[in-house]
Amino acid sequence: MNSLSGRLRREHDTLVCMTRIYCEHHHDSRDGADLCAECSRLMQYAQRRLQKCPYGTDKPTCANCPIHCYKPAERQMARDIMRFAGPRMTWRHPFRALNHLWDKIRQVEHPMNKRQKLTRHRGRADG
Repeated sequence: MNSLSGRLRREHDTLVCMTRIYCEHHHDSRDGADLCAECSRLMQYAQRRLQKCPYGTDKPTCANCPIHCYKPAERQMARDIMRFAGPRMTWRHPFRALNHLWDKIRQVEHPMNKRQKLTRHRGRADG
C-alpha cells in the first residue's frame, strides 16, 4: 500500500500514528479496524499528496511548507489531528516526535528556487 520511501515514508508513518491517537479518542465505532473510515480516507489522501510532493525527499513539515497541497476540508482535519495528537506523541512515540521536531527546524529551499538556479547554471554552462 505504501510506496513512499525515506523521509516521505517517515512523515506519513508519523501522521498515521497521530491519526490513530486522534481516532481512538474521537471516533467510537471502528469495527476492529485500525482507523475509522473517515481517518483511513484521510491517510490515503495524505499518501497520494506525499507521492506528488514537488519537494520530494527534501519536503519540510506541513506546518512549514509554503505549498498547501491539501484541499481545505482535508487540511483542516489534518490540522485538528496534529493539534490534538502532537502533544501526546511525546509519550506514545517519543522517537517519532523527536524526528518530527528535527524535521521541523530543518531549512529547505522552495522547488521553484531550485529550478531557477538549475536553469541559470545550465545557461552559463551552455554559453
